[in-house]
Amino acid sequence: MIKTGLLNPGILSLVARVRHTNALVIADRGFPFWPQIETVDISLVDEVPTVLQVLAAVRANCNFTQACMAREFQKNNSPATRAAFAKGLVGIPLKFEPHIEFKKRVPDAIGLIRTGDTIQYANLILVSG
Repeated sequence: MIKTGLLNPGILSLVARVRHTNALVIADRGFPFWPQIETVDISLVDEVPTVLQVLAAVRANCNFTQACMAREFQKNNSPATRAAFAKGLVGIPLKFEPHIEFKKRVPDAIGLIRTGDTIQYANLILVSG
């Protein structure tokens, strides 16, 4: 029985399948459903859990070497929110691209974790090293 770390069996399964150059998506509550990839929906209520909370949990179990977010995240969020994401991603190079391009890459991911986050464009594609 697992006593510490990731406890959610769906997330454990996704993380266990992330290999070199594979991607994992962590998304906010409004992110579209993608029927072609496995989705673990852990949204409970607004802001529970947040993308940053899930990021912190999965970072302890994976070696991510690249992150991608929608460029619209920068335009639609406060400096404090942008700084919180920068802190959560410290040590992982972050690339911004148009949201439409971001969404085109989602079907190639191992899976998607949907959170209760309400921050606009608070979606991440994390690529393993």
